[in-house]
Amino acid sequence: MKHLLILGAGTSGTMMANHLRREISPEEWAITIVDKEETHYYQPGFLFVPFDIYKPKQVKKSIDKFIPKGVQLVREKIDRIDKDQNLVRLQNGREIAYDILIIATGTDIAPQEIEGMEGDHWHKDVFDFYTYTGSKNLRNKLKDWEGGKLVVHICEMPIKCPVAPLEFAFLADSFFIHKGMRDKVDITFVTPLDGAFTKPTASKELAYLLDEKNIHLVPNFNIERVDGEGKKIHDYGGKEVEYDLLVTVPTNMGDPMIERSGFGDDLNFVPTNKATLQTQVKENIFAIGDATNIPASKAGSVAHFEAEILTENILRYIRGEELKAHFDGHANCFIETGHGKALLIDFNYTHEPVTGSFPLPGVGPLRLLKETHMNHLGKLAFRWIYWNMLIKGKHIPLVSSEMSTAGKNYEEEAETSPTS
Repeated sequence: MKHLLILGAGTSGTMMANHLRREISPEEWAITIVDKEETHYYQPGFLFVPFDIYKPKQVKKSIDKFIPKGVQLVREKIDRIDKDQNLVRLQNGREIAYDILIIATGTDIAPQEIEGMEGDHWHKDVFDFYTYTGSKNLRNKLKDWEGGKLVVHICEMPIKCPVAPLEFAFLADSFFIHKGMRDKVDITFVTPLDGAFTKPTASKELAYLLDEKNIHLVPNFNIERVDGEGKKIHDYGGKEVEYDLLVTVPTNMGDPMIERSGFGDDLNFVPTNKATLQTQVKENIFAIGDATNIPASKAGSVAHFEAEILTENILRYIRGEELKAHFDGHANCFIETGHGKALLIDFNYTHEPVTGSFPLPGVGPLRLLKETHMNHLGKLAFRWIYWNMLIKGKHIPLVSSEMSTAGKNYEEEAETSPTS
């Protein structure tokens, strides 16, 4: 009996457990998944909790609910990977041997990386919304907040779901308008990027929305420290931004056990082939989702597409066949813009987000890079799709792991581009 071991029972790890249990023989392969947590969170829902669009209970379920029959769940903290011995050492002293290892340990916020971010003001005047606790505490804060300077801030890239901070700013604008107090709130969006988003085409579109909603943009802000007493954030160039309420996305880092294992980059992300998802650590170690260092968005849709590619490559590895270099960095993402509307972007390693229709060329019903109510409904519908299809490793109809250019206006964009 051979052993396939998955580290992490979040989105990526759970999808891989469901995919692979269906594909490989239980008589030949045992599958084990290790995670210290008891709760599985629908992380895209953290964005909605502060504004009472979702209740906290709507974004969490038991991990056990999604682990397929025939997969052993070990609920324990991981100490390190011993790649030379093909072993994973747990913090309780247990060792688990493997023939194939999949690292799906994700990423988490690291507020301790920024001077002054943690302290007495943490979750009082300075909040994250990338954790369940942070989003829930921020919800309580916004209920009674009387207004002032709201700063929405990104420490550094990469982060989970790069558009989420922008969405927060847009939803905050809508939230305070509906509360009849938008004139009492000054919203500023502070980013280390030179624009609103990582992709130039989308950045131009989103910057326009910031201006339209009277949200100030402060680009190229590389934070040095948080002055909790003076309520200011300072960057290395001497700039400072005042706040009454700071909603920040702290540095995102991979699991500390990656560093203890002796591999990973400065942020503990695993060196991974961006097309095959085989790591550069050892040939029998693969990685997926937020745990990798590949230049793709750290978002659930990306993990979904990666899982389909990685499943095929795991089967090829088992059969001794050449791996397919098919993952193209495909990502699609709904961007909430407030007032019951949203944008949709679809892109990959080589293609920028452009206008067009999705998923059916010319039909849609979703529109790319356009604010529509239908896109907003698509964003809300994704929660049902996540719990009932995506996390269970079921194929989502009409959505391919490899990005299609059909229905997208690339020629139009080339004609109107100033660089064309």
